[in-house]
Formats: sequence, structure tokens, C-alpha cells
Amino acid sequence: MRYLPAFILIVGSVYALFPILWLAVASTKTPGQLFTTPTLLPSLTGGFQQNIRYLFSLDGGVFRQWAASSLLYAVGGGVVSALVSTMAGYGLAKYRFRGRGITTGSLLAGIFVPGVMLAIPQFLLFSRVGLTNTYWSVLIPSTLSPLGVFLAMIYAQASIPDDILEAGRIDGANEFRIFFQIGLPAMMPGIITVFLLQFVHIWNNFLLPYIMLADSSKFPITVGLYSLLNRGGTEPALYNLAITGALVSIIPLGMIVFVLQRYWKADLLSGSLKG
Repeated sequence: MRYLPAFILIVGSVYALFPILWLAVASTKTPGQLFTTPTLLPSLTGGFQQNIRYLFSLDGGVFRQWAASSLLYAVGGGVVSALVSTMAGYGLAKYRFRGRGITTGSLLAGIFVPGVMLAIPQFLLFSRVGLTNTYWSVLIPSTLSPLGVFLAMIYAQASIPDDILEAGRIDGANEFRIFFQIGLPAMMPGIITVFLLQFVHIWNNFLLPYIMLADSSKFPITVGLYSLLNRGGTEPALYNLAITGALVSIIPLGMIVFVLQRYWKADLLSGSLKG
């Protein structure tokens, strides 16, 4: 029985990593090899280099436009969402005001509302103001995250003692200065966590940009690859490009998790040493 947890973790890891392994193997194959060679045996005939070259030259470099759009949506939405979530969470955690309980309850309810239910109402609202098929139609909804606000609120409650805030008020600091000089640095690990979660969510988001955007140059990678799969019925070679594009799209996620994890750990260690 003592090996059961390790066995479960190994099985779970294999289950999670197998699709990535399949992508890596399939991206090495040429269109003629994709459906005719063994699934987990990579091709050594230069198929990967060919797929990469065709992917980035497809339709005048449209994949580069999709990647740039995904970065714009994920970085822009993630940064603004982290800032908004931090300020809102800090306010809910450290201030007492009328309606605070209702606001917190509404926030918790918003966490359990699936994004699928909001996509159509958001489209109708943005179409009324003429913002559909624009970058704003994807960026603006991405800046609001009930889960991010909730996490920031919990982190503010745990990491910022009320005595420190009161000492700042006694010294004559206004509330904005207290937030930016005391609250914000103390919440940095939580801010990074919110940004990371929101970045991954926006990067993987499909339904919202699929509904909002009609111009293929504004597509994120998720919608762009879906359009390649739809064209694959008449152009089978595009299946290879979609598979290779899916593999390439994983790289930014791995990089940002690796980089931010280092800062996250450093902030946590710094906080423990200060304590």
C-alpha cells in the first residue's frame, strides 16, 4: 500500500504527458507518413523541419499573426487581470463597507458560472457597441476574473497584517500609498499566481475569440489551428501543420511557467526569511 500513491502519480503523469508525446512524434512525420506509420515511432526523414517551414510560411505567415495575437491577449489580459484582481481582493480583505458580504457572495457565485454561458451575452453586448471583430472584444472580458479576485482576497487576508496598515495610517500615509508600498509588495507571490492562471486560461481560450472574431489575422492560435483542421478535409497536408502548430503553442506556456515559478519561489523564500 505504501507504493500506491507513487503508482497513482506515475499513472497520472503518463496520462497527462501522453498527448504531448503524441504531438511530438506526429510532428516529425510528413503528410504521407501521418496515417501510414506506427503511432509512436517518429520519422527521421526531416518531416519536422518541413512542417515547421511550411507552418510559418502558410498564407503569408498567418501563424505568426496568430501567435502574436495570442501573446497580446494572454499578456495584456493577464497583466490587467492580475492588477484588477489584486486591487479588488485587497479592498475586500482589508476594508469594511456596506454590501461587502453581498459582493463577496456574488464573487463566489461568479466563480461557478461557466464561461460558455457568458460567451453569447458578451457577444450581443459587444455587437451593440460595435466592438466585435476587434482585439478589444477578447481583451476586455479577459481582464475580469472572479477566481483571481477571490485568490487575491484570500492572499491579502493571510499576508498583510492589519497592524502594519494601521501603522502606515498613523504615519500619515494615504490609502493609495499604503496599498502600493505595503500591500502590493507583500502580495507579489499571489499576484504572480493570478497572472499565471489567467495567462494559461486566456492562451487556451477558444470559444470567446471564436465567437467574437471574423478576421483570421486576429485569431489566437487556438482558433487558427481549428481553422486549419476544418480545411484539412480538402487539404490533408494541413493536418500536419495543425499538429505541429499545437506542439509549438505549448512552448510559451512551458517557458512562462518555468520563469514565473522561479520568481514565485524567490518571493516565498524572501517572505519566510523576513518572518
